[in-house]
Amino acid sequence: MYFAITVNIIYYLYRLGGLIVPKIPPTIGYAICRLIGGLLYKFNKQGRANIRLNLQRIMGLQTPEREINRRTRLAFNYILYNYFDLFRLPALNDQVVKRLVTVNGWENVEVALAEGRGIVMTSAHLGNIEVVLYAMLLRGLTITIPVERVAPPELFDYITALRSSKGLNLIPIDGPLLGLIRTLKKGGVAGLAGDRDITGTGPIVDFFGYPAQLPDGHVRLALRTGAPLVVGFSRRHPNHTYEAYFLPPYHPPATGTEEEKVVAGIKFILGEMEKAIRQTPEQWTVTVSIWVDKNEDLQGENIS
Repeated sequence: MYFAITVNIIYYLYRLGGLIVPKIPPTIGYAICRLIGGLLYKFNKQGRANIRLNLQRIMGLQTPEREINRRTRLAFNYILYNYFDLFRLPALNDQVVKRLVTVNGWENVEVALAEGRGIVMTSAHLGNIEVVLYAMLLRGLTITIPVERVAPPELFDYITALRSSKGLNLIPIDGPLLGLIRTLKKGGVAGLAGDRDITGTGPIVDFFGYPAQLPDGHVRLALRTGAPLVVGFSRRHPNHTYEAYFLPPYHPPATGTEEEKVVAGIKFILGEMEKAIRQTPEQWTVTVSIWVDKNEDLQGENIS
């Protein structure tokens, strides 16, 4: 009963956000995000602990606690910034997005497209996703992404409507993924996150020196279809403009068993994710634990 009431409240808060946010000037909206972020940092104990553990492992055990706390506090800001951008996404226009987003390495995307097999694109929950995807759609890409279901179904449908308002194709990750294959056959982009294993079926890998369960579906899809893998990331600048950059296409080794090729592909992707996340670790907005070891690095935290 309590859970049902809670999820319904969340749904109506999302709807309220979708109505109000497009009317709020960004300068004021981002200031409100910082205010709410401070409250979440203070009262969301589990989320705070998960983010602090992420940052401790990214930045190293030698990093002063004060700096870990500062970055954790900033991470809540970035999470709220991204929600603000999601709610205002349907109201953005092409000209605004072209001004907001700078794209580097687009020639790497064009090289991959020229192979004629589509692209398996992999990224992390880093920087901003929604506005950057809009910028990619403006460059003529067809993009299909599998997404996690959330409750209640009305909330999932509403979030899907927001995210797909500019032409992004979303399919539930717990359903048939034939949409990814169809997109690749048509020369489009199948986008899969490399930093969250929603299905819980991925391998245990070394990530920032610690065991984590992360997905391997992006590499297996590329192997199955022959599509090149392109790794790309985004970054939010202090003035709330965005940078997206793409690496040269990656092809798994031509020799070896399928599992050896998967391992090689995952190793490459994890190396690039680590480099990207280390640049702005507070912008990595994964708030659930991906770690499989029981090392409680941050017991007895002091958030003052």
